[in-house]
Amino acid sequence: MRAGIVSLVLAYVLSQFYRAFLAVLAPALEADIGATPEDLANASGMWFLIFAAMQIPVGAALDRVGPRLTASVIFAAGGAGGAAVFAMATTPDQMTLAMALIGIGCSPVLMAAYFIFARVYPAAVFATLAGATIGFGSFGNIFSSAPLAWAVETFGWRETLWGVAGLTLVVAAMVWVTVRNPERVISEQRGSVLTLLATPALWPIFIMMLVNYAPAAGIRGAWAGPYLKEVYAADASTIGNITLVMGLAMIAGNFAYGPMDRLLGTRKWVIFGGNLLGAMALFALFTMPDRGLWTSAALLACVGFAGSSFPMIVAHAKAFFPPHLTGRGVTLVNLFGIGGVGAMQFVTRPVYATAKETATTAADAYQALFLFFGLLLLAGLSVYLFARDRTD
Repeated sequence: MRAGIVSLVLAYVLSQFYRAFLAVLAPALEADIGATPEDLANASGMWFLIFAAMQIPVGAALDRVGPRLTASVIFAAGGAGGAAVFAMATTPDQMTLAMALIGIGCSPVLMAAYFIFARVYPAAVFATLAGATIGFGSFGNIFSSAPLAWAVETFGWRETLWGVAGLTLVVAAMVWVTVRNPERVISEQRGSVLTLLATPALWPIFIMMLVNYAPAAGIRGAWAGPYLKEVYAADASTIGNITLVMGLAMIAGNFAYGPMDRLLGTRKWVIFGGNLLGAMALFALFTMPDRGLWTSAALLACVGFAGSSFPMIVAHAKAFFPPHLTGRGVTLVNLFGIGGVGAMQFVTRPVYATAKETATTAADAYQALFLFFGLLLLAGLSVYLFARDRTD
């Protein structure tokens, strides 16, 4: 099983790469296929929405046929196939189609690992294992920053994507060979996603999951590149370096959140405090969007660090799942998290466009985005106050 976990983590590295690489490709895509910041947000949002929609069938497949077949086949067909379509894209619409296919491909990877953790390992270490998986997987964020900028400048963006498509196929094959399905849970109880949705204790957690990852993922994946380019006239190398800083902060955040429930004896207040810090960083960006390049970089890093509570929220929700619905449970929580990111990418597009119409400087339009994300987090936190705390 250890080799299988390694393979799934490698697949998740690529999943993180795919969800964040558009920010660095922004200048090249604008020059080559005419992609605007709004097009990038639309394509990124499509990745997240398709990914989220796939969580329902992925959850059923994990419970019924296991993670080996579910992860390897979907990742090979959607991930590698979508990357190939992207490499051949000549219009923004084709880019968006490619991102939808990649979203399908990446949809089962992390949940396959979480399914194994929930079935094989002690419940008390789930948050730590979940956080470590995202932490290691978030090196995909690193590869989608400065290293990607170097590859694009050296080889070209199309050639780079063809290489990533081939790597995706190799990793999918590794998942097929190394992953072993946990023993199935035999239960006389029945249930479905509707059973989980009818559980009142889960709804404040679902709402928190809906908003917690949207600012960090949305800014890192789509808006950071245009923001740095338009406000600070940053080139591809500078954008790569700053998104690298934000990616490193997100990795650090995942490792930091992981053991905090055992150290502090609470999940609810770890999640609440971390996301409140993220909201404060967003409001700081709103009040001083053009104070200085590295001031903005530090605040973006803070947003990334604080927004890495995803695995802790999954652990909080998992404490309320019946064992025979583990697959459906973790994917349902993931649906809210990833779906929230996708929905907010579509919402932020008109927010930015409307603000840009009346903006007197480039920074004014991005102020509206940072304010929107900050208020979104505060709204989620106000609902999450009513959540029941539970640890294992």
